[in-house]
Amino acid sequence: MMKTNDLSMRTFICLYIIIILITRQSLGFKLLGRESKTHQDITRDAILQTTADICRSRALKEGKDFVLPPSLTVESVAAACSSSDSAKNLKNSINKIIKHNALVDVRHAVTGSYHFDNEEFLSGRDLITQGISAVKYSVYQQSYEAARETLGKILHTLQDFYSHSNWIEMGKKEPYSNLIKPDTLIKNITDSETCRPCNSSICTGNILEQVIAQQKLTSGYFGLFKPKGKCSHGGSLDPTSLGKGGINKDALDSSHGNLHGAAALVATAATNELLQDIRAAVGDSEFLRLMGLSQTSVLCFVIDTTGSMSDDIAEVRRVTSAITDSKTGTSEYILVPFNDPDYGPLIRTTDPNVFKQQLNALTANGGGDAPEMSLSGLQLALTGSPPETEIFLFTDADAKDKMLISTVKTLIEITKSKVNFMLTNGFSLRRRRRRALSTTLNQVYQGLAQASGGQAIEVTKGTLAQATGIIAVTTRSTLVTLFQAVRNPAKAEIFSVSLDSSVQNLTIYITGNSPDYTITSPLGVSQSSAELNGTLGLIQRVGNFHTVQPNIAEQTGLWIFRITSTQPYTIRVVGQSEVDFLFDFVELSQGLHPSYARLNSRPAENTNITLMVSMVGGDSVRPTEVSLVEASSSNSLNGTLEEVASGQYLVTFNSIPAGEFTVRVVGQISSTRSSDNTFQRQSPTQFQTSNVTITTEFVGTIEPGKQVTLPFRVATNGSGGSFSISVSNDRNFDTRFNPSITLESGGSLNDTVTLTVPENTSSGTDVTVTIQAEAADGSDSNFSVLRLAVIAPVRDFTPPVCEAVSINTNCSGNCSLFTWYLTANVTDGNGSGIQSVRVLQGNGNLSTTTVLSDTGVNVTMVVYDSSCCSSDLELVAVDAVGNVATCFKSVRAAEPTTSTNGVECCLFLPLFLWLNVGVSLYQFIQL
Repeated sequence: MMKTNDLSMRTFICLYIIIILITRQSLGFKLLGRESKTHQDITRDAILQTTADICRSRALKEGKDFVLPPSLTVESVAAACSSSDSAKNLKNSINKIIKHNALVDVRHAVTGSYHFDNEEFLSGRDLITQGISAVKYSVYQQSYEAARETLGKILHTLQDFYSHSNWIEMGKKEPYSNLIKPDTLIKNITDSETCRPCNSSICTGNILEQVIAQQKLTSGYFGLFKPKGKCSHGGSLDPTSLGKGGINKDALDSSHGNLHGAAALVATAATNELLQDIRAAVGDSEFLRLMGLSQTSVLCFVIDTTGSMSDDIAEVRRVTSAITDSKTGTSEYILVPFNDPDYGPLIRTTDPNVFKQQLNALTANGGGDAPEMSLSGLQLALTGSPPETEIFLFTDADAKDKMLISTVKTLIEITKSKVNFMLTNGFSLRRRRRRALSTTLNQVYQGLAQASGGQAIEVTKGTLAQATGIIAVTTRSTLVTLFQAVRNPAKAEIFSVSLDSSVQNLTIYITGNSPDYTITSPLGVSQSSAELNGTLGLIQRVGNFHTVQPNIAEQTGLWIFRITSTQPYTIRVVGQSEVDFLFDFVELSQGLHPSYARLNSRPAENTNITLMVSMVGGDSVRPTEVSLVEASSSNSLNGTLEEVASGQYLVTFNSIPAGEFTVRVVGQISSTRSSDNTFQRQSPTQFQTSNVTITTEFVGTIEPGKQVTLPFRVATNGSGGSFSISVSNDRNFDTRFNPSITLESGGSLNDTVTLTVPENTSSGTDVTVTIQAEAADGSDSNFSVLRLAVIAPVRDFTPPVCEAVSINTNCSGNCSLFTWYLTANVTDGNGSGIQSVRVLQGNGNLSTTTVLSDTGVNVTMVVYDSSCCSSDLELVAVDAVGNVATCFKSVRAAEPTTSTNGVECCLFLPLFLWLNVGVSLYQFIQL
């Protein structure tokens, strides 16, 4: 029988764990705050520095000037990289990484290895190295979203090492590179007592002198118990530190807060070092795509390839050629074909010629029973495209897979992508039978378009070419939505939109059957829908789709739209501008430091809603109002703004609109041109709340050929009853789950999904799993979306090896008249094999040849030649699993020599020194 003391102790332990899980933010650097350095600051600063380094290197290779901005911001780095149009994508990528950094404190609050607590150095290092491998594999497969998620998680653990261990107290001013190298040892971990008690929460002399003198590595313990004589983490939530102090450097007021700045500085350098390792493995172009910098626009087509679609496919080829031929920036092209019963695969490329070849390879055949797998193709596009992608789906048939309607709508809410349906009713010229879409299922397409902020454009095949002009407009870089409204059922209404001076190429889209409207400019100039060529500009009409492009000179100010219609209609006002906003629904947790977690489901009904809003466009852009706008009316509810970082705001709403709603931001742009430069931006995506909640647990990576169990919890704040459970994934992997559960009023239930990954799944593939719960009467539903990376176990941890063969330097006098060259052999022994050898720094020419040596080892022979005006060289060799070796060489101090071989060359200068990624050329020279 359990004793009373044991029961009390167990009760205390349970209560303590609950308190920590509810309130604990970070046993590491803060994630929000303006005084101390935060995880957010460290991550953002390192990413911007690494990105700037890459852009500088590329500019020098191309013979261009590069000016490093005095202050590294998203906007300044994007501009310095000649990619200002990518500023929003760069900020979005950084935000994603930071949010998953924050999730570590929510999902792994009391697990020591994730924070380097409790001297768990080996398991903490394993988390980092395994995560680095997963990031590289995901990038190789172009699964950038999965890579960002994993990167954020491992950066949190890496950064916590410098706040929680005694690395800084030992006088270290550089990162501990062994933390990111699986082939090295974590040295000198202490096996004895490490700390003495101190009498205050802030203490600086509690680490024992012999620990520092012997350079023994230790970290603080956090929780209910710790071994005698060990250091505590410290802080009000750490019972082990009561009356004893701690050693954490999380903030300026922490136990070792006097070392907070030094810890943050080294943590930033360590983050940069890890990013440089990933850069070296995947290459500069892929690293920039991971950060969203080089991607100025995305062109995504989901195309029905059944027999009646020949005309539509030909039109897609025509409009694609026109768009790709006119683009000067880098774009990403995505294609998803669908038929019946097949759909996919998703094809992604940045080469417009490859994209054209894929389009040309499409043939129209099959599909005799009319309905096609359109929603399956759309699901694949939504999970495989970057967030906020504008997607165009072409079909002349109903959806055969209408069971995915809810899943697709879920993915639209999560990704905030817009879907435009190009629906060609009527006779096909090649198949003399009518394939008109049914009224009911046509409403499916219309509903999904409205939910996403897109259009359902209904035209004949003969007039399709007149409607595809929307594709060229909506794939422009820096496209922003100023206003969006849906009226179903229809009603007469007057809309107003503030247009600021940063907006160019104003375009108004109105979709509906015979709507009457009048548009009035800020100067009072009006034009009605009956005037196709009027005082404001040209109105184009095709089918149910109207496009208005004003051409008047003065457009800044308040525009008025008066619309009357007996049929449902939509209005969308867009333009090009570098001023925009990003947002996520988040859940706050309070404690020693405030934290937040991004919701991957609908917000709970009848509770406060909190948004994390990030402004895009620089310091001159400031929001004055963030509101939730009812989708069925113009009614709106304003939130309370709190700036938590430069350009980043927490917005709290005490009440929520009924039904669907969108998010709108109004603010001011500081400008010398105008004292009143009001901007207005709106999220076209419709959202809603739910009384049902689905909570999922972090799973991590999954292996090919394995089954994984995904736990989830369904709860309701409303009435109980039967709820149907549906689970889908974009890879069509086998899943097993209970199709229904029963909940009591206000009750909850735990359940699981079993997912089986085929053995032939490539490492780096990501799979998006959507779990949904819906009330029996369909009155309420919610979802949870999980993105999992499939990663095969890595057994090769040894980086490639380089052996110098020869060097010839004949650099004297006018450097432009002389060249130097070197040769080397790169091998990987019994490892996974050399994947690539690249130049990271240097303006010369590199050639490689792979041969089989006498001993049966593959040898990559390297030859590099360069002008003597470019004396610096940094080579990187990468094996098939992403292990990186970096080689530095400088002939700057070399005297003219003749060709030498082997060790003799090293009498003149250090030819090849294999170092860890992140060591600078300057540091090498100092060695």
